[in-house]
Amino acid sequence: MIADDSRWSVSAYVDRLGASRDDHPSVSGLHALHRAHVARVPYETVWIWLDEPATVDPAASAARIVAGRGGYCFQLNGAFSLLLNALGYQVKLHAGGVTGRDSTEPVGANGNHLVVTVHGLPGADAPQGEWLVDVGLGDALYEPVPLRPGRYRQGAFVYRLSRSEVVPSGWRFDHDPAGCFGRMDFDPRPAVAADFAEMHQQLTTDPQSHFLRTITAQRRDEAGMYLLRGCVLNTVTGEGTVKKVYDTASAWFDLLDGGFGLHLTDVDSARRERLWARVSAAHHRWLSESTSTTR
Repeated sequence: MIADDSRWSVSAYVDRLGASRDDHPSVSGLHALHRAHVARVPYETVWIWLDEPATVDPAASAARIVAGRGGYCFQLNGAFSLLLNALGYQVKLHAGGVTGRDSTEPVGANGNHLVVTVHGLPGADAPQGEWLVDVGLGDALYEPVPLRPGRYRQGAFVYRLSRSEVVPSGWRFDHDPAGCFGRMDFDPRPAVAADFAEMHQQLTTDPQSHFLRTITAQRRDEAGMYLLRGCVLNTVTGEGTVKKVYDTASAWFDLLDGGFGLHLTDVDSARRERLWARVSAAHHRWLSESTSTTR
């Protein structure tokens, strides 16, 4: 079990989730923590567009979450694994690879995603005691799923877990067709957070990275999934998809605050103005490109 350090504490993390602390691992406790995490801690790349440095160190990521921020997969799953470990859960990290919805060839476990599994926690749905736990997939899992082949419905969305066709002895997670990506393959071998440092550097600095081309915030709750790309919010529920544009600074920042719990209280007005200038410019480029492709 890993103890708290000066950068974060278990109590502060659990408070950030609005959850109750239970020092005895349980299936119900794991599910409750997962649901709270994806509902209250956003998958977000605002920090990249603010030019803020961030690492894949789980303790540093936990400190950011406690301070009211979110992160992307390396940070969210790294921090959550640290919390679960501190609460007594048996946790393993794995290298995964997310493939886009429109891609025909899976990327395999190329390390563009950090995966978490929990072991030694048998339950009615997982008698073997193994669970896929992922709070870093943005608009995907609301709760853990048993680490065994099957179709898993969570609200209006259906996911599929099967053996990977491209990773030896690995696993494949297929997103719901309404989701923002197609599939994710992962390697069963254990990994450590440092294994993702090089990919983290590439994803956050390469001009060709989609993280630098489009700012995003994502959240999941019982009702549906919420995906902000640039200035366009997609709300996906069992009733379908609703799109809404937030193309003024006040509306956009209000959405981050009220819709994603990303308050940015530590970002002063000058940095907010620079951020909005970048977001607005990218939105207008996208509009121009969209218009030109439909002519």
